[in-house]
Amino acid sequence: MAKPAAFPVLAQFVTATASRNMTGAAYLVVLAGVGTMVLLTIDPAYEQFQAEIGAVLWACLAFFAFEWLVRLRHAALSGRGLVYPLSQRGLVDAAGVLAVPLALAFGVDPRTAWLLSVLWLVKAIPGVPGLRRLQRVLVLEKGPLLSVLAIFLIVLFLGSVAEYLLERDAQPGTFGSVPAALWWAVVTLTTTGYGDVVPITPLGRIVAAMVMICGLGVFGLWTGILATGFAAETRRDNFLRTWETVSKVPFFATLGPSAIADVTHMLRTIDLPPRAMIIHKGQQGDCMYFIASGEVEVDLPGKKVQLGEGAFFGEMALLGNNIRNANITTTRLSKLLVLDLVDFRLLMARHPELVETIDAEARRRAQENE
Repeated sequence: MAKPAAFPVLAQFVTATASRNMTGAAYLVVLAGVGTMVLLTIDPAYEQFQAEIGAVLWACLAFFAFEWLVRLRHAALSGRGLVYPLSQRGLVDAAGVLAVPLALAFGVDPRTAWLLSVLWLVKAIPGVPGLRRLQRVLVLEKGPLLSVLAIFLIVLFLGSVAEYLLERDAQPGTFGSVPAALWWAVVTLTTTGYGDVVPITPLGRIVAAMVMICGLGVFGLWTGILATGFAAETRRDNFLRTWETVSKVPFFATLGPSAIADVTHMLRTIDLPPRAMIIHKGQQGDCMYFIASGEVEVDLPGKKVQLGEGAFFGEMALLGNNIRNANITTTRLSKLLVLDLVDFRLLMARHPELVETIDAEARRRAQENE
């Protein structure tokens, strides 16, 4: 009776693997393989567990070979036989499978050949959170980044030539050629400062100080460009997520795209677990809430009221009575949109029809709670 249960699991695994995404099992195998490869480099561990280490590494290689073959078969059956093998992901999968066997076939020492299993780490890169955002930032900011790179290379070469001219007679062993001086320039411009090569002439030290200052400036520019790009991409992603959430709230369903964009800029999103206290009775309120998903419970005198998706609460604090009159908690996992008092007033000034809707809902609830 175990076989029927096993086949659906295997089918699900093959389907997930064919999609060219890393499965949970693949991440575990990567960790196991790379960890075992590290043990391979430790002499006492290798001498004591040589057979076990070899078995784990070959098992990991067999797993990745199975993944590769499944994806090749899926590509062939879908009529895109060469799309996957020639793609970046396909080449990475092929390298992870073939690198070690080819090295062994060419007579490389096994302990050295298995070091190529470090390529398995590259398979996990697409699953790193935020990698696509980093890729977008690099593409969008490639012009400024390349400009700063050009400045870096120019300062690097000028500093090397200057130190060669000033230090070659005093230190022929370390500054005897421009290529030799390049090592000092790289170490200094990156502000690493190993101290193995140091100018000793007065003019050489002045040039070194200028190179250090330029290094700080160059890396400051790179940091600023990337930070600005990441901030812009984060705002863009947050805006899109909030837009999608706002458009699903029935309260905003009648608004046009420009009004929804206006609301999206003002609202902030919070995710709350079940039984989380949102509002305490008697506290001063300065915001109202819209329920994008989930449910909240309003604890009123003598009864409890549940509000579901699309409802809003806390509006009385923005309409004049800023003292909360009930405890409100979530009953399940909920996503709420928060509108602060200042933004509320701006929104009401731009969209007076919302004031009427909120006032009508507030009066209706007041009558129900009497």
